[in-house]
This record gives sequence, C-alpha cells and structure tokens, in this order.
Amino acid sequence: MINEFIRRPVLSMVISIIITFLGLLALFQLPITQFPSIAPPEVNVTVEYIGANAETLTKAAIVPLERSINGVPGMKYMSSRAANDGVGVISIIFDAGTDPDVAAVDVQNRVNKMMGELPEEVIKAGVQIAKEEKAMLMYLDVTSTNPELDEMFLYNFADINILTELKRIEGVGFAKIIGVKEYSMRIWLKPDKMLTYNISTEDVLQALKEQNVEAAPGKVGESSDKTEPHLQYVVRYAGKYQNQDDYEKIPIRSNDEGQVLRIKDIAEVEFSTLYFDMETRFNGRPTAAILLKQLPGSNANEVIARIKQRMAEIKEATFLQGMDYDISYDVSRFLDASLHEVVRTLAEAFLLVSLVTFIFLQDWRSTLIPVIAVPVSLIGTFFFMQLLGFSLNLITLLALVLAIGIVVDGAIVVVEAVHAKMESTGTGPRQATEGLNWNMGDTCTGDIGYTACSVF
Repeated sequence: MINEFIRRPVLSMVISIIITFLGLLALFQLPITQFPSIAPPEVNVTVEYIGANAETLTKAAIVPLERSINGVPGMKYMSSRAANDGVGVISIIFDAGTDPDVAAVDVQNRVNKMMGELPEEVIKAGVQIAKEEKAMLMYLDVTSTNPELDEMFLYNFADINILTELKRIEGVGFAKIIGVKEYSMRIWLKPDKMLTYNISTEDVLQALKEQNVEAAPGKVGESSDKTEPHLQYVVRYAGKYQNQDDYEKIPIRSNDEGQVLRIKDIAEVEFSTLYFDMETRFNGRPTAAILLKQLPGSNANEVIARIKQRMAEIKEATFLQGMDYDISYDVSRFLDASLHEVVRTLAEAFLLVSLVTFIFLQDWRSTLIPVIAVPVSLIGTFFFMQLLGFSLNLITLLALVLAIGIVVDGAIVVVEAVHAKMESTGTGPRQATEGLNWNMGDTCTGDIGYTACSVF
C-alpha cells in the first residue's frame, strides 16, 4: 500500500490536499475550553427553608426530595448538604454520556411529584433545579469609586442591568452574582417588647400576610349586554408596600378604645439585603462579582469576545458616574498563551527541520519534502479531533506540541534514509524510497540495514 502512494505521487498530493482542507475546516469548528469535559453530568436541586436549622431542613425537605429523586434514569449516585441558614442542596450525579438537559427534566418531574408534601415556606421560596456547568469562563467585578454606591446597590444594579444581558449572549451557559444582596425589607423583632404586649412571631407574620398583598380590585360600573353601558372605572390598587414607613405602620392589634399596636412598636424595620453571609471585595472596594461559565461545545475565545463587547456597550449606556468593571479571571489568557506556544513550536520546528536537512544533506529538494509533509500531518489532526469529539484545550494543545517534535523527527529520519539509499546504490529517488522496508509500528530499514525511522 505504501509503495502505491510512492508510485502515484498525484494521488498522494490529492489526498494530502484533502486532509489539509478537512483539517482547516475542523480547526474553525472545534470548541475551545480550558480543560476537556470528562466529568459526569450533574444536576443540583436547591431548597430554601427560611428560619430553619440544618436538622429541620433535612427532615422537612431534603429527605422527602431524596426519596422521590432516587432511581431517576441514568443516576449514578447523589449527595446532599444542609446548612443552618436554611439552604440545602441535593447533587445528583449521572452516568457519563447522559444528556444533561434530559437529566434535568427527569429530576424536575420527580421534584414536582413531591411539591405538595413540602412545607409552605419551601414552596413559597421555590425549589431551584439546574444542571451544573463545569467549564469556567471568567469573573467580572463591577466596582465603584463613589462611596455612596455600596455593595448592595452594585449587586442590584448588576442583577437588573448586566446579568440579564450576559445570559442572552450565545455560548454563556451559566451566569450568577456571587453573594445574595437582593433588596429586602428586614424586620428585627424585639423580644422584650413582644413579651410586654404578648405578641408572638406568628402574629407578626399574619399581619404581614393580611396587609402586604397584591390584589386585583376589579372594575366599577361595568354593565352587561342587557343594560346600557355606564361610566366604567378601573380600580387601581397600590399593591405591596415599597418603603420603610409603610411597613412600620402595619397594624398588628387594636382594642375597643381605638389604640393600635403597629410593627414599629415591637420591631425595628430596616431596608437592607436578603442575606449577610457573604461579602465581595476587589482591591479593597465593594464589588458585584459575576461568575460566568460556558456552554459545552462553545468556543471560549469567541464567547469571551462577545462578553467584552457587550460589557463595553453596557458601560457606555447604563453605568453611573464612578462605576467601572474589571476582569479578574479570563480563561482566554491561558488558551491564548497555549495557542501561542503551539504556533511558536511549529515555527521553530520548521526552522530546525529546514536547517538540519539542508546542512547535512545539502539538497534543497530533500529539504522541501519534510517542510511540506509536516503541516499536512499536523493540520489533518484537527479533522480527527473533531471526528472523535475532542476540543482544543490545554491537554490537546500540549499533545500537539509533543506531536510536532515526533513528526519532525520522523520526517528528517525518513528523508535521510532515502538519501543514504540513493548514495549507496546510485538509484533514483523513487527506487530508493521503494527499496526501504516499511515496518509499521517498528522500524523502517533498507537493504543496507540502515535504520530509517522508529516512529512509523
């Protein structure tokens, strides 16, 4: 078979051109990530039981959900963790090769069966189901030099104006702001005051449910088809309270003498954040840290370029005076450095193979052969990488660097063996090449016993 390619150089050239063309097409379609995707799919179920400790959360929510989820198709194992802040997470690990989208749907169906048995507070907070994205992409830090723009403001500004835009970018699979600083009205109860007025926590909660509601008041003056139309009014209702004073004036109890006990009498109302468990800083300043992960099969460099372009547009259009953003972590830096080393190694290999072949053989024709053959084999590798489902990552790029040295070494040795055969027997290039004994996987030797190569 090898001699057939030697006797028909046009066929060999056509095959080489096709391999190179397929490799170039695959090169522009290969996904680029920092590391290969070898971890099994994972789906996380997050529950929140406000005010509950870890033991209560486990008994009331985690255990029932585990019983329902157990045995979901493709599940390998699952683990759960609960904390005293009332937040619990169930992690379901699936077999390698399982479609993460299908796995998330199967888990969602199992969770829906148990929703009616969960505590009311858990149902109200919602059960979040999300597939875990492993491919880290970048960290964005939204900061401000204005001391009036604190971490709470930056979080909510990023949540409203930035996060929604980043989630719509093609290739972004996960976007989240680290730490929950969502605006919230906090009511700090005073136990001594509550004891004096004989008020329980349940009384306060009941007052909030009755007074602070969203309602549909309807219309006034709407007529049926049987009567003439009247003047119609649509009743407007303010809805839930929006400021601190409104919450302070919510009545809890009243007596026959007209005295009213309000929330401000037994508690301190504060406009603050939902949680205090985490704070983020960048160079000592408050920041809203945004974590981004990429979709499987996407090109990290292209996704990061879209994110940077969109962030520049958002900064120009919506950022306030003194606000800015920084990129504290960027996967493309590592990938660009790896790609640079591959190109650098390839250029050095071309230079070395040209110098070594020409200096020792003193023949431009023999020098040109490995210079043309090496790119064909390396570029053709990208086609087979795409065929096998590989991606361009730090591991495959390192393998390419090692392969360059092996291919260059093999090309030099083969050309040198053919040249030695020509000089010893006086035959032409074709006859000398056909005279070599090609042992695939071992060595290539000629009739004169000259070791031609050890890489074929």
